[in-house]
Amino acid sequence: MKTTPLAVPHPGIESPTRPAGFKEYVTIARPDHWFKNIFMLPGMLFAYMVYNTPIDGAFLLKAITGIACTCLIASANYVINEYLDAEFDRHHPIKKNRTAVQTVLNPVYVMAQWLLLAGAGLTLSYFINIPFLLLEAFLLFMGIMYNVRPFRTKERVYLDVLSESVNNPIRLALGWFIFIPATLLPQQFSDPAWLVIPPSSIILAYWMGGAFLMATKRFAEYRFINDPEQAGLYRKSFKYYTENSLLISMFFYALTAAFFLGVFLIKHRIELLISFPFIALLFAWYLKLGLNRNSVVQGPEKLHKERKFMLYVAFVTILVMLLIYVDMPALHWFLKQSFQY
Repeated sequence: MKTTPLAVPHPGIESPTRPAGFKEYVTIARPDHWFKNIFMLPGMLFAYMVYNTPIDGAFLLKAITGIACTCLIASANYVINEYLDAEFDRHHPIKKNRTAVQTVLNPVYVMAQWLLLAGAGLTLSYFINIPFLLLEAFLLFMGIMYNVRPFRTKERVYLDVLSESVNNPIRLALGWFIFIPATLLPQQFSDPAWLVIPPSSIILAYWMGGAFLMATKRFAEYRFINDPEQAGLYRKSFKYYTENSLLISMFFYALTAAFFLGVFLIKHRIELLISFPFIALLFAWYLKLGLNRNSVVQGPEKLHKERKFMLYVAFVTILVMLLIYVDMPALHWFLKQSFQY
C-alpha cells in the first residue's frame, strides 16, 4: 500500500487540515460493519447439518474466535479502503463526510493499523484450523486486490461487483470450516485433506447472490448521485455504467443465484425446496428497496431501519433452520425420473 499523500482534491473542494485522533483511527476500521459477518451463518448451519458437530464450551470458544478473526481481517480491509478512497469519496454527497475525507490520516499509522489488524486476525486463525487460516488470508488478499493500485478492481466495470461479492462465499466457507470436525481436517499445509469444502453449487449461489446485492447497491448509488460526470469522479466504473446496464446485471446475478441455489436445494436437502419461494421474495423485496430514491441499500449497515424487511429475513432464517430437521418424504417426488428411454 502506498504511503504517499493523497491526490490533490478536485478544484473547489477544500483539503482537510485537522489531524485524525485515536477515535478517527477506530472509526476507519468500521466496527459497525462487523454485522456483515452474519453471512458466515449459513456455512455454519450447513456444516452442522452434514457433520452434526457437538456443541460444547470448547467449540463455542472456537466459534467466537473464528468470528473475531473475520472481524479483524474485515477491519484491516476497511482501513485501506477508507484511506485509499478518500480522494474519490470527496465527490460523493454523503461519503464526503467520512473520517478520511474530513481529517488528515497519517499513512504510517494507517499502515501500522492494517498490519496490527491483519496480523492479529491471521494469528488467531491459525488456532482454528489450516483451511480457515488460508481463507482468512484470501479474504485479506481480496481486500488488497479491490482497493490497492495497480489492481484496484473496484474501478473496473462489472469486475468491481464480482470482486467485492466474492467475500460472500469466502464468509460462507469460513463458517463451514469452523464447524468441520477436527478429525476431517489437515494438520499441515501440505495435507490435501483440506479439500473437504462446501458444495460448488452453494458457493456459486452465494457469490451470485452477493453480486446481486452489490449491483443493487451500485444502482442505488448511481441514481442517488444523479449526475453521470459526478458519479464518474466518485467511482471510475460509473463512467461506463448506466441505470439500464446496472439493472440488467442485477437481473443476471439474481437468475444465476437462483439457478445454483435450486441445484443445491434439490441435490442436498429436498425439504429446503419449500424455502425457495420465500427466498425469491427476499430478493424481490431487496430490489424494491434498491429502486427507492435515496435507498437504504447504499449503506447495508443501515438496513436494520427497515424493520419489516429485517423481520422477514429472520422468518426466512428460522424457516430454513426448521426445514433442515423436518423430513418430508413426499417431496422426493421431484426427484423421480419421469422420462422413458
